[in-house]
Amino acid sequence: MNNSLQIIYDQFAQTYEENRGLFDMTEVFNSFYERLNAKNGNLLDLGCGAGEPFARFFADRGWKVTGVDFSQKMLELASKYVPEMQTLRADMREVEFESNQFDAITAIYSLFHTPSADHAAMFEKFYRWLCPHGKALFTYATKEYTGSIEFDGYKPFMGQQLYYGHKSPENLYADLKQIGFNIESADYRTIGGETFLWVTIGKP
Repeated sequence: MNNSLQIIYDQFAQTYEENRGLFDMTEVFNSFYERLNAKNGNLLDLGCGAGEPFARFFADRGWKVTGVDFSQKMLELASKYVPEMQTLRADMREVEFESNQFDAITAIYSLFHTPSADHAAMFEKFYRWLCPHGKALFTYATKEYTGSIEFDGYKPFMGQQLYYGHKSPENLYADLKQIGFNIESADYRTIGGETFLWVTIGKP
């Protein structure tokens, strides 16, 4: 991930405390958690930011949590909010883990900040890293947010220009099925005034 995006997220970390309560994801979490076969296991949170809400939710339920983020400032917040989480400072596209290591993977408001051309390779890693019957939840941008069926470019967010990349939902689903995932749910949710596609996928 380029340095300018790291700087932007480091700046976001400075105002994180003010905005923590704007995004209530309790319903999203409960819906995903109820689908999991393992009720105590290993979670990988990609683009974990400050570790809330998902890393914190899972840690509270006894899960071992690994968080990946490229913003040092966000990881410093994560050490405050989820001190038991193991963290790695890295671009999610560049990290590597052993196969069949995680019972669940989350990528909340993070994957769509990478180019759409990189998404299929990222999902292949999801498949490899997940245990059999493991599940992943990710947020995906669509025309409801960017105004375009497919998009790679910059949009304003909190006074900054952020990169967004997404394919059409149909092409996204085709990629996931080609890799071998079962698509368990795909719901448009409006949280904090923003509408995104929330997708849950399962490894057979």
